[in-house]
Amino acid sequence: MTHPRLLSALKLAARVTATAAMLALATVGVRWMWIHYEVRPWTRDGRVRADVIEVNPDVNGLVTDVRVTDGQVVRKGQVLFVIDPSRYEIALQQADAAVAVDAAALAEARRENRRNQSLGTLVTTQELQEGESKVEELSAQLRGARVEHDLAKLNLARTTVRSTVNGVVTNLELEPGDYASVGHQVMALVDSDSIHVDGYFEETKLPLIRLGDRATVHLMGVKTILQGTVIAIAAAIDDRERNASSTDLANITPTFSWVRLAQRIPVRVKLDHVPAGIRLIAGRTATVTIELPRGRQPEGGRS
Repeated sequence: MTHPRLLSALKLAARVTATAAMLALATVGVRWMWIHYEVRPWTRDGRVRADVIEVNPDVNGLVTDVRVTDGQVVRKGQVLFVIDPSRYEIALQQADAAVAVDAAALAEARRENRRNQSLGTLVTTQELQEGESKVEELSAQLRGARVEHDLAKLNLARTTVRSTVNGVVTNLELEPGDYASVGHQVMALVDSDSIHVDGYFEETKLPLIRLGDRATVHLMGVKTILQGTVIAIAAAIDDRERNASSTDLANITPTFSWVRLAQRIPVRVKLDHVPAGIRLIAGRTATVTIELPRGRQPEGGRS
């Protein structure tokens, strides 16, 4: 029969061992959570981004044809809409006529100048100089007419507005019969080739991030994990604590020394192949995780 004191000691040792094991597990768990949440470079503050092209006509006129619809996918060079070309066709015809007139005048002046030069002493030096000056003047006038012709031709070509990127039409408010004005936006194009993800990482996590690092992207509401590569780290962010001052001195807002929040720095991730069916809508929320190589693990952490 086991001695009561020995049994009590065994129970005490078992309790101590169990408590020590639980403390060790808790320590490991706390350390893992610290490294995972505070050290490892990942963030839930990510956004799908894309360049948005403002479509502004380069010439004024009535819109006669709109060949796209809101949300339509377009290719680079595809016609978006057409402005009435009648006025610009007339301008091109007038420019053609002006070039023809100036070319004829220049040809006549050159013939007259050559004839005067062939007469030798029968023509005064002043008349020869005047003939040469007239040729130079008409040559310059013809060059100007050709420039106006090229401009008229360009304006006519610009009545057909084409997409400059591969993308998706958005914010389309244009209808046939509307008057399009130079510099006035009539629609926007989301550049499909520029779609990327910006992850906003705390500045304390930046030392572990390098250009070329692989990254995983999880879009909210999408089970598929996307892969990408870090292609840029922002070189500057806006300083909201510095305001304009009438004295040309820096006007710095006082901060509370006992509260210091880490700044968030944008890190751009270019996505690899995106499976069909996943909508990369600019503004969608994403979780971004940087995959660290074996030689760049945080202290005490593993992949």
